[in-house]
Amino acid sequence: MLKILFLIIGAVTPCLLFAQNDSSSAKFRPIDTVEKKDLIDIARSIVKVRSRPTNTDEKKKIYFSIFPVSSTAATDRKMLITSTTAGFYLGSRKSTYLSSVTFAPYLNLKGRYGLPVHSSIWLKDNSFNIQGDTRVMKYPQYTWGLGGGQPADNKFLINYVYVRFYQSVLKRITSYFYAGLGYNLDYYIDIESDNGSQMDLGQFTKYKFGTKAEQNSFSSGPSLNLLYDTRNNSINPLPGWYGNLIYRYNAEAFGSDDTWQSIYLDLRKYVSLSQSGPKNMLAFWTYYWTALSSGSPYLNLPSIGMDPYQRSGRGIEQNRYRGESLFYFETEYRRDITANGLFGFVAFANINSASEANSRRFKYWNPAYGAGLRIKFNKKSDTNLGIDYGRSKDYSAIMVNLGEAF
Repeated sequence: MLKILFLIIGAVTPCLLFAQNDSSSAKFRPIDTVEKKDLIDIARSIVKVRSRPTNTDEKKKIYFSIFPVSSTAATDRKMLITSTTAGFYLGSRKSTYLSSVTFAPYLNLKGRYGLPVHSSIWLKDNSFNIQGDTRVMKYPQYTWGLGGGQPADNKFLINYVYVRFYQSVLKRITSYFYAGLGYNLDYYIDIESDNGSQMDLGQFTKYKFGTKAEQNSFSSGPSLNLLYDTRNNSINPLPGWYGNLIYRYNAEAFGSDDTWQSIYLDLRKYVSLSQSGPKNMLAFWTYYWTALSSGSPYLNLPSIGMDPYQRSGRGIEQNRYRGESLFYFETEYRRDITANGLFGFVAFANINSASEANSRRFKYWNPAYGAGLRIKFNKKSDTNLGIDYGRSKDYSAIMVNLGEAF
């Protein structure tokens, strides 16, 4: 397993070194002198409220974006969702990245709920980055077993209460590069079939870890985190690089049911296609996620749409593909429609492959594609309202989010 770890670190190091030398990608920002507009400006003009000042040195440092949206759960029951994003600065904008906290609770009034909070806090002068991911939720989800070639109708509906607590603190080592430690806890409570089937999850998946009927699955342990980030705004990234490596170690000494390890490697690149005027850019995202040892609970195995931000696989149903290893790649074209940035659009395509059961072989590749509309919700934090339509072979969906997919 150490060979795999060294191989991954060796693969990512040249990318990070290249990014460090390519300082222009971090410093370059397209010049645009047109006054920006957002939905708050439109609302103010309707109710005849004085326009907001545009002084970049203004005292206000917290910008909220709140929007109610609706979606559909795995049981086709309507879900009510309210998404709130707060962007703020804990230091000078010239030397400190924009911090963000996202809270998107949902409820379907029939016992399904979720209370997820995700945060990325940048201390003054980017001296530290504090990341958090806390969730309490109960909702049914389909699973198709292991591998990428399972038929669409061969699915199994399970239900459980899920508690997640991830926290990490990273210290700046050099410009844009951070290292630190974290703690990760996953608690799946009362895992059971939710469709009246006499078969349990273990019988369906033929996987023995974390699949016993009406029992719990608990994982706990530290993580090693490496981060390279030249983006000054993670809500709406401008040209730059992003790289994140997370090594997770779960052991019985920390309360885990089993001892297991995993690696998550995430790389992103943002390229501007013009030096001035409205946004016109390409974005690339790839990640490799793998269990390094046996014993990983089934629900902790790499799965599409279950990455740390739960944004991968647009156009593919969440959990559709799961394996001991997962590879993912996505590219997106982003462009403003109006010069003032109020409206824009995106076009995207992605592909993934989950390793086959009892092997690390990638046999099936599963593509998806789509397009979306962007509406500037808050120009101060550069937060967009995104409305995307994604499609794959057996599935399609409309997704509404505050902020970009990646």
